[in-house]
Amino acid sequence: MTDAVRKQSAEAAKLNEDCALVTALLGGTKAMRAAGKTHMPQWPSEDDESHKMRLSVATLFPAYARTIDVLSAKPFSKPLTLGEDVPERLKPWLQNVDLSGRDLHSFLSEITQEAMGYGFAGILVDFPKAGNLVTKADEQAAGVRPYFVQVHVQNILGWLPKNATSLDGLTQLRLLESVSEPNGDFDTKEIEQVRVLGCGTWQTWRQRETAGKKDWVLHEEGATTLKRIAFVPVYGKRLGYMQATPPLLELAHANVEHWQTKSDRQTNLHMLSVPILFARMLEAAILTVGVGSAVKADHPDADMKYVEMSGVAVEAGRLVLLDLEDQMRQAGAELLVIKPGNVTVSQTLADNEQGACALQKIAGNVEDAADQALQLMAEWVNEPEGGHVTIFKDFGAATLAEASAELLFKGASTGLLSAESYFNELKRRGILSPDLDWETEQERIMSAAPTLMAA
Repeated sequence: MTDAVRKQSAEAAKLNEDCALVTALLGGTKAMRAAGKTHMPQWPSEDDESHKMRLSVATLFPAYARTIDVLSAKPFSKPLTLGEDVPERLKPWLQNVDLSGRDLHSFLSEITQEAMGYGFAGILVDFPKAGNLVTKADEQAAGVRPYFVQVHVQNILGWLPKNATSLDGLTQLRLLESVSEPNGDFDTKEIEQVRVLGCGTWQTWRQRETAGKKDWVLHEEGATTLKRIAFVPVYGKRLGYMQATPPLLELAHANVEHWQTKSDRQTNLHMLSVPILFARMLEAAILTVGVGSAVKADHPDADMKYVEMSGVAVEAGRLVLLDLEDQMRQAGAELLVIKPGNVTVSQTLADNEQGACALQKIAGNVEDAADQALQLMAEWVNEPEGGHVTIFKDFGAATLAEASAELLFKGASTGLLSAESYFNELKRRGILSPDLDWETEQERIMSAAPTLMAA
């Protein structure tokens, strides 16, 4: 095996590992439990049954998923704007850009969410098979037109060249697909296939079993009028050509640590809630303990009592969880903090990219990808230009405290954080006066509520 192949294999293994981690976290408690020992190690002295029970009662604090949801929604908190250079012919298509009911705004919102979560997403600009349609007029009359396909990073099997340095870009792209075909009169079945895209060509390959052996065979092939591969990569945090990493990968690892620590604390709480009965110098082989029963001791040194652990370990575990939750909020907030260099957000975007926050740069990447996808859509129908779109980027925070406060508000408004904890966190960050008291503030809120409601 050559050094280049070893490097590619190592990169692929790392990508798969990161994708598996993100998939489990975004899948919630059920997916984390299904991952078993991958994210919930079995301790050396722990038997299989105890580990299985501990895993079955563990619940996930959804910090990674919530942070991705909140941050990826920011660029789409206002409608995107189509440039005047977008051809009139394309505009109606953008109301159902993927032929599945999503308009361009919703489609790009989900692309951003995927790029934020996994680090990479793709837009394939496809065109239906023309069949017996011969002319462009026939295609227009039949309603056949280009559309966008959201490509998940785990469905990208490979591409050529591996390190694109030419202006031609991709010369081959291999995608894993699942297609639905009729299965009798009242059912359908899902069939897995590999689509191989070339410059002006396409093929689909499916597995066939012959003499008890499965092999991939050519299913269909054809030519396209577009002489380049209509695929646009969308990066969360770019590492290289067609290579990226989740921008919040460290938050993901912290979320797994929280999952494990929370399980340890649950175990400690369970042990603390079941005290151990200790007896000394009692002759009875079987003791009956409870209401309406008594224990007689004949030996002068006899003793019987419950032994309980102190709550020190539980309190320490609680503080560790709170510290982890704060670290995760800080990690998410960092993407909103504007780097030094400009005074205002608008000046930052106009004058100096180094002054933009990381999320603004990701929104810019999505905006550029959308422009490229529109250009490919235009080329499918011989339009000279696809035009441009503008995504909302006028957000950001001057300090980490300001950014984390916004995430805290989202947590409080969705029930992920209690009102008292939200109040205390704002005090700790210096946003509220340290002299304020929660009980007093509650009284003020209650007394002011009727006046606010009347207004």
